[in-house]
Amino acid sequence: MSGMSGMSGMREQQVTGRQKRSAGVLLGAATLAMGLIAGSFYIFACAVMPGLARSSDRAYVEVMRHINEVIQNPVFFASFMGSLLFTAVAAWQLRRTPLRWWVLAALIVYAAAFVLTAAVNVPLNNDLADAGDPARIADPGAVRADFEDPWVAWNIVRAVLCTVAFGLLGRALVLWGVLRRTSGGAAHSAYLDPADPAAGSSASR
Repeated sequence: MSGMSGMSGMREQQVTGRQKRSAGVLLGAATLAMGLIAGSFYIFACAVMPGLARSSDRAYVEVMRHINEVIQNPVFFASFMGSLLFTAVAAWQLRRTPLRWWVLAALIVYAAAFVLTAAVNVPLNNDLADAGDPARIADPGAVRADFEDPWVAWNIVRAVLCTVAFGLLGRALVLWGVLRRTSGGAAHSAYLDPADPAAGSSASR
């Protein structure tokens, strides 16, 4: 058994020794992008939508349509798409390290928020745009009623999901720093990875 645990430690050490600097850079980029997108959805949940809720029906429809138009810009898409791309690539590069579970969990959680946005919030935005010129809508109250409650509710869900993903990536980034600073990081990696079979043998020693 001791021989098997020793071989496992050697394999972990070899993998750790081959880690590229790009893995840390990608993990940092994923964390930054995730923080930005989580903050975007958060500010909608706690300020933008409550503020719009005080508007008249026609003003609500008009302003929300403007927001939906201007938010489709390179800056927003850099964080929205970048969160998914950077996290996925970081998960692949760190797949043989103890950090894999944190990054993979973040990827799964954010993927749920990404799908939710594409399947619910974007179609609601499109329906609002298809209603036509706000100044000419016969019943803006009905248009607003069809849009507001589901959009607000699901935005809160995706804000929570993105915040959880941000926390998971933040934890992974901290552990990455620990591994980088610790001499013989592979020898200590078992303590950071509960699923690693070497963890029990190391702790017992």
